[in-house]
Amino acid sequence: MFKLHSITGLISGLFILLLSLSGSVLVFHDELDALQTPKINTVENVPLLSTDSCYRKIQKEYPDALISSCSIPQNTSAAFVFTIYDLGYNQGLEPLQVFIHPQTAEILKTRGGSEDMQSNFMSWLAAFHNSFHLHKKGELLLGIFGIAFLISIITGTVLYRKSIIAVLSFRKKAFRWENLHQLIGVYALLFNLVIAITGSWMQRYVFKKDFFTSSAYIPEVKASPFLPFSMSKAFNDIKKQYPGFSEYVIYFAQSNKGSTAVYGSNAANSFIHSKKFADVIFLDSTGKVSNTRFVNEVSAADRYDIINSQVHFGKYGGLPVKIIYSLLGLMSAILSITGALLWIKRKNAYQFTHG
Repeated sequence: MFKLHSITGLISGLFILLLSLSGSVLVFHDELDALQTPKINTVENVPLLSTDSCYRKIQKEYPDALISSCSIPQNTSAAFVFTIYDLGYNQGLEPLQVFIHPQTAEILKTRGGSEDMQSNFMSWLAAFHNSFHLHKKGELLLGIFGIAFLISIITGTVLYRKSIIAVLSFRKKAFRWENLHQLIGVYALLFNLVIAITGSWMQRYVFKKDFFTSSAYIPEVKASPFLPFSMSKAFNDIKKQYPGFSEYVIYFAQSNKGSTAVYGSNAANSFIHSKKFADVIFLDSTGKVSNTRFVNEVSAADRYDIINSQVHFGKYGGLPVKIIYSLLGLMSAILSITGALLWIKRKNAYQFTHG
């Protein structure tokens, strides 16, 4: 048991360190990303622009671009953020974000996606957290390391079960520097167990046969069609049918016969669900609702996957939960360091006693 704990701890040690540090930062994704997005100077008595007019602005400025999606501002203090693929940027292989002033339609800024570390650090960090920027190889490594991490936690719990009782009962002998690894392991135990289980569950797809045969998505860069209907009218119709629904992100149809997906959230949803991506309303080529996929209507398995992701990334409970996740994430990073130091100490002691 001790050897298994040591081996799995060493295998996952660097993984724990890197992902704990990056995860501790990523819980504040929106807050930190705001530092790299343009500040909006609002214009008094000027209403929020329609998505239609901003879409036309993008088509005028990037006539040959594929317009993928749009993040809709909820007020005049935030920008419309369009994601496009344009041959003028990395030959259309990487997304380009275009920020548009919500009242004047002025293009405020453009930046790349997860490959643009300088201008879009949080997206770069998120990609690092998800695959180390190694694509499928990185995703497979995460799957392997996640299982090793989970085994390390379970074996550590069994090995140090007496320490758990001593720490939680505040016995003085447990609070010594030489017991730092066990102390951190106890206080971060539940958090690490939750992160290991939810993370391993999300990565389970890497152990399926089709993971190795499926190819990465490469968008076909072609000029997006003109909007065949008014998004403003479609939003009004959605409000009439689903008064509790708030739209946040649109994925545009790539042909005149395609379907447009409007992501958002219903007011009746539980706090655990995402505000931006919990529910989806699909619009046909005329702008009428053709289908819905609300989080409370999907299968139990799909709902669990959604909640699993929310729990793993700490996307619930607001700022207090983010602070707790960040602090516990840093504790997990220290746990990997102290574990490595213990292994080095024991190895040196063995070599000394055995020549």
